[in-house]
Amino acid sequence: MIMNRKCILRLSRYKNALKRLKALGFVKVFSGNLADAAGVTSSQVRKDFSLFGITGNRRGGYKVDELINRIREILGKNEIQKVVIVGVGNIGNALLHYKGFEAGGIHIVAGFDIDPAKYQRHAEVPILPLDEFQSFVQENDIKVGILAVPDVAAHHVSEIMIAAGIKGILNFAPIQLRGAEDVIISNINLEVELENLIYFINAAGKTGVLSPVEDE
Repeated sequence: MIMNRKCILRLSRYKNALKRLKALGFVKVFSGNLADAAGVTSSQVRKDFSLFGITGNRRGGYKVDELINRIREILGKNEIQKVVIVGVGNIGNALLHYKGFEAGGIHIVAGFDIDPAKYQRHAEVPILPLDEFQSFVQENDIKVGILAVPDVAAHHVSEIMIAAGIKGILNFAPIQLRGAEDVIISNINLEVELENLIYFINAAGKTGVLSPVEDE
């Protein structure tokens, strides 16, 4: 069963909210607790959970540990997810060395670039020539990649990634990419995201309403 992207994003928010509540000593939570912590409504929490067959007890609520484990299972985070990065410029290099991925079960195993000056074969996370991408991906059974190259190279590099067997691409290049039917590409345009943020801040100054309306 494939859900829409916003539903999956909310599941991630629920998981993070549950981890915060657990740190505060919560053993059980109700949909209202989780809704407040995640910034949604109680009915939205129950609706999202029902899609995955997650049920609580009206009087007892949800057990925090069980709910965290169930959401991690849904999100595929009950096992280590190996990821590669193509393009080790400013964004790629920052992602390559971001330590927060490990806590979320994500392991950046290698970076790739076309600039020989960036190659580091013996680093903790090696940076390798793009020519070696296909063999590395296939030998290590990697399905997810991060694309952080200039827009002029993004389409060509995405084709290389797909041909190597990558099934999911997080694209930081400032261009919309589309993959084959069996490949998911998530486009992250930082400029557009900032423009949206600035719009809502400016709009809030006129209307007094800060939060944008989210589609379900």
